Amino acid sequence: MEDNSIKTQKFIVKYFTEIMIKGDSAKRQMINQLFFNLQKISNQISTDIQIKKFFDKIELLCPIKFVDALREKLLNTSGIEQVLEAIQIDNMHTLDEIKVEVNKYMKDLIEDKTFVVRAKRVGTQDFKSTNIEQTVGGYMLAHNPKTKGVDLRNADYTINLELEHSKLNIITKKYYGMGGFPLGTQGEILSLMSGGFDSTVASYLSQKRGLKTHFIFFNLGGIAHEIGVKQVSWYLWNKFASSHRVSFITIPFEDVVTQIFKDISPSYMGVMLKRLMIQAAQSVAKNMKIDALITGESVAQVSSQTLRNLSLIDKASDILILRPLAFMSKPEIIDIATKIGTKKFAEAMPEYCGVISQNPVTAGSFDRVEKESKAFDYTVLDEAVKNAKIKNIDEVLDDVCEVGTLEVVNNLSSDDTVIDIRQSSDTLKASCTVLKIPFYDLKKEFKKLDQDKTYLLYCDKGVMSQLHGQYLKDEQKFTNIKVYRPN
Repeated sequence: MEDNSIKTQKFIVKYFTEIMIKGDSAKRQMINQLFFNLQKISNQISTDIQIKKFFDKIELLCPIKFVDALREKLLNTSGIEQVLEAIQIDNMHTLDEIKVEVNKYMKDLIEDKTFVVRAKRVGTQDFKSTNIEQTVGGYMLAHNPKTKGVDLRNADYTINLELEHSKLNIITKKYYGMGGFPLGTQGEILSLMSGGFDSTVASYLSQKRGLKTHFIFFNLGGIAHEIGVKQVSWYLWNKFASSHRVSFITIPFEDVVTQIFKDISPSYMGVMLKRLMIQAAQSVAKNMKIDALITGESVAQVSSQTLRNLSLIDKASDILILRPLAFMSKPEIIDIATKIGTKKFAEAMPEYCGVISQNPVTAGSFDRVEKESKAFDYTVLDEAVKNAKIKNIDEVLDDVCEVGTLEVVNNLSSDDTVIDIRQSSDTLKASCTVLKIPFYDLKKEFKKLDQDKTYLLYCDKGVMSQLHGQYLKDEQKFTNIKVYRPN
């Protein structure tokens, strides 16, 4: 057999605990869906990755050069409780064969440490798991004088072994996965996305629970905001849900906002805006055969999210609205955003508040809302829904530079000044002046620069450059900005 520790890496995927306690039919469906998802994800990385399904796990054999990419995907795939990395050795029939092979691979890891051997086995052998532990432990103790010995209770290092018939797996690393149910097992949902902390975390939680999550964005007039929401929606899909194709829907809401100012009393503008968004979203959801909406609302976080006002908003919908953040505090939400990587997007997201109620009502009246609703011209809302633009999520980044209004430069001259806004420590290598200002510092640092110069913003795809350049142009009135996007 080829040396797997050199040329390939084995991953053992353990199912989320709640999957294993389901009935046989539900369990089988979820395992099959997870297997399908991992097949698709692994093929996106390399068609050389081999994958096998078992009743209690899924195994993947991965060429070494793709190990990091596959590990990251496995840890961000819902339905997985644990991800184990292992060295696989075939044709292990005796304790003597096992002890030699384990020592060969693990001896360096117990140097200057106490250790313990833990073993599990499947199949019919003439020895037990405890015999494996004792034999391997004794052999390694005798052949490694630099170890500090065996400690059965508080060892510095644990050697985990799994013997399946004659196949030995030496577990080298153990990670905890995302948990949740496999994507695609719980139906589809439409997420109202603003791109801030709340809507991104709510979308992540729906993905984690196995829901195929589509995104809908209500454009209140900010080009930079649309670019930002597309970017973070793509990020959530690419990181946690790329096994399924989902949609990104943009609804132009500028005219709806204008009509709100004409028809609605100031204190009820905020509640009415939310109601109209829900009505538009449910219309889109019904056309897409989607049964529910999801929002990032949290009880009492803002005036439109008091219990009474949430009830008023719900009355505008006749399909289910889920609010996974309903009882979370803002620090709790930010903690999750930090963990999943959306915090930096949310912090840098341009704000565009189309409706600011004067003395917003915190406990609105059902009768009053009905009265306000009757005063609104719903032909404007119907027109907005009619003009909705639907894109596959994997295509939204392609049209960002078309959405943005900043000039795109494909070639540099020695007189140019480029600002590399990527978050990574890498800096663009170019024959002109290059400044390193991460996108989350750009708002603060750009105004300190010499404004007699023109600056070209650079990032990997040109998306973040359009977003933050557009924000500097729209909100801070800078006109000396272009985007550098190499051919």
